[in-house]
Amino acid sequence: MTTPSYLIIGGGLAGAKAAEALRDNDFDGSIILFGAESALPYERPPLSKDYLLGKAAPPDFTVHDADWFREHDVQLRLGTEVSTIDPAAHAVGFDEGRHEHYDKLLLATGSRPRRLEIPGADADGVYVLRTVADADALLSALQHGQRLAIIGAGWIGLEVAAAARSRDLAVTVVENADLPLLKALGPENAKVFAGLHTGHGVDFRFGATVEGITTTAGGPASGVLLGDGSTVAADAVLIAVGAQPNLELAERAGLDIADGGLAVDASLRTSDVDIYAVGDIVAAQHPLYGTRIRTEHWANAKKQPAVAVAGMLGKPGVYDELPYFYTDQYDLGMEYVGHAPDYEAVIFRGDVDGREYTSFWLDEKDRVLAGMNVNIWEGLDDIKALIRSGTKIDRQRLADPSVPLAELSD
Repeated sequence: MTTPSYLIIGGGLAGAKAAEALRDNDFDGSIILFGAESALPYERPPLSKDYLLGKAAPPDFTVHDADWFREHDVQLRLGTEVSTIDPAAHAVGFDEGRHEHYDKLLLATGSRPRRLEIPGADADGVYVLRTVADADALLSALQHGQRLAIIGAGWIGLEVAAAARSRDLAVTVVENADLPLLKALGPENAKVFAGLHTGHGVDFRFGATVEGITTTAGGPASGVLLGDGSTVAADAVLIAVGAQPNLELAERAGLDIADGGLAVDASLRTSDVDIYAVGDIVAAQHPLYGTRIRTEHWANAKKQPAVAVAGMLGKPGVYDELPYFYTDQYDLGMEYVGHAPDYEAVIFRGDVDGREYTSFWLDEKDRVLAGMNVNIWEGLDDIKALIRSGTKIDRQRLADPSVPLAELSD
């Protein structure tokens, strides 16, 4: 009998967790993991948090050391870019004509920073943040007394702003919207993060457009030129305007694309029966919400592989985890769970001004769509239960800290 061969394309957290899940499920066939980076698979959230703060080093957030991969007979093809997938032949192509056969294939190709097509965007002193190499380059610019301009007030931009202020850099954040995190959180909670950063000395330029990045004569970046003609002077510029899923390989293979991602069902199977996908690239059908959801968060990379592997091994599996993300900025820690692209009202419970509260997003029927704990480290499971229950909630009781959340989902 021929030994089955399972290939994993993607050398990040999701790829490593998939290899782990295969061996945990007693798969004894061949596993080959392709990774475009030369580093062992690692988690990315620390890059904009503890790594920039000097509180963590790569071994702290590497998923498994090299010995683990050897001991579990997982072949690593790091520094290798897979260029083609031939679903009919069950083969992938790489390294100038080389091919590898597969019985089952998992795509975990992740995403890359979005670029700006503006003058000066490729100048020295202009940074993005996605990889350890990106973080190392940015760290070299985060020197005491330097001026950092950040284009984009999303999660990466704000986390880097917090790290830079802790190093006493002058930080200016340029944002097209009227508040930070406006699309992610809505204005009610975005104001909290705006106040957090202005209180720590960050200068925001809201409602601003970026025309270009200025440079010294033939040299590095010197600032950001705004649409109103003003310039934000800077010794370094970070472009943090979101991520773009790496869908090109899947598109060339003819796999279905929908809702901005690679279309997968609730078992994380693509339109090809032998190809599964996880992480940033997938737009997954969610059983609770009845729609496709694509999110670019660590939780998916960590938890989706176990479900995809179950399907690859012919076992039942459904990914019904609620979307989850977190952030740490200055003395604020936050956990968010749920999905509320459209909501009717936001209800606060606790001390918003003191930044120790829970926020709930409700629909038009007063059902909880999402919840967020700010500097509160309990009750997340109760929030999940509220969301899953679909129960109409009394707003006054929801806002009352004396009423246990567990009572509201009964």
